[in-house]
Amino acid sequence: MKAPRRAAVLALAAAILAAGCASSASRPAHVGGGSAVPLSLATAVTGPGATWAAVPMGAASGANQFWQLFMLPAGAARWSLQTPPDIATNGALILAGQVGLGIVVGERPSLSLTFSAITTTRDGGRTWATLPPASGLAGVPDALAAAPDGGLIALGSSQQVTTARPGGGWTTLTTRRALAATPATRACTLTALTAAAYTAAGSPMLAGTCSRASTVGIFGYADGTWHHSAPSLPASLAGQHVRVLQLRRAGTGDVALLQAGTGLSASLLAAWTSDGGQQWRLSAAFLLGGAYPESVSVGAGGAAAVVLSGHRGETLAGPGASWRALPALPTGRTVTLALPAAGTTDALAATGGSLTVWQLRPGAAAWARTQAIKVPIQYGSSG
Repeated sequence: MKAPRRAAVLALAAAILAAGCASSASRPAHVGGGSAVPLSLATAVTGPGATWAAVPMGAASGANQFWQLFMLPAGAARWSLQTPPDIATNGALILAGQVGLGIVVGERPSLSLTFSAITTTRDGGRTWATLPPASGLAGVPDALAAAPDGGLIALGSSQQVTTARPGGGWTTLTTRRALAATPATRACTLTALTAAAYTAAGSPMLAGTCSRASTVGIFGYADGTWHHSAPSLPASLAGQHVRVLQLRRAGTGDVALLQAGTGLSASLLAAWTSDGGQQWRLSAAFLLGGAYPESVSVGAGGAAAVVLSGHRGETLAGPGASWRALPALPTGRTVTLALPAAGTTDALAATGGSLTVWQLRPGAAAWARTQAIKVPIQYGSSG
């Protein structure tokens, strides 16, 4: 083969290989065979004073993607942009917890940053206060959580768990390896930590992935000891591997969203506890039918909203409620669901610098457009 022809063939082969790699990187991992699609960090949380939503905007990824924070006061009709100033938001915003109109927000490391800035507001975003930064937060929605007294717990990308008392610095609580060596995880065989939370009483909780089937990886910390504090799966899901998608304090208790199984047999179910994990109440299982969850949001009283692949969504009003299918989601590069009031679902559809808010009120069969927000994206400012 002549040199020019050989070079052309090699270049073509390299281009085809690169295209295949790019395509694989841009689409979610296959959900069958035990693999799992990572959740987006886009989410919304509702507390007694407001609903907050973290939404990626600007470019689809990279240095020109900037995460934005939006807030809707309780009983209000219009969202407002309340992104904390003076922190880099390329790596995503983690919503830790609320007090009235306030919230604690952490930023994931991005670009050249290796730590996570932590900031808080108590007045709906009018003023912000900087808290001690944490080591780089893990890429999961519940990598940071706030205790009722204002303490914090953080799950780092190195699988280290640290805590900070109000006004104090960070200290190590445990690591995945250390927790995996305790009796609490004997029935689990812990392979990864996926969420950090607090109980309503202020005790730490962690969630993780168990390699043993039929085991939910949720662990509580009390009196200096870790305990397996997870719900038991119903008999219909016996033998399935379980993934804890979310673990978050909600009102006077905690809510967990679980995925049991993979592929066509995968199901979603929610679990609620009001006593730190000693007793749990489970929802009915919702068969995903080959779809996978893309993002999860939590409302008041342990309500949940899930964005599914295929432009679909499901909501759950709380303990005792049934899963409710939503109409096809509005168009947007990213759609984040929020639950600002009982029976009401907002869909925040973002593309570039435009955010459109759609609402589904109780009894409605279609989304109604309620608001449009133009966000000034500073393209090129991260360089």
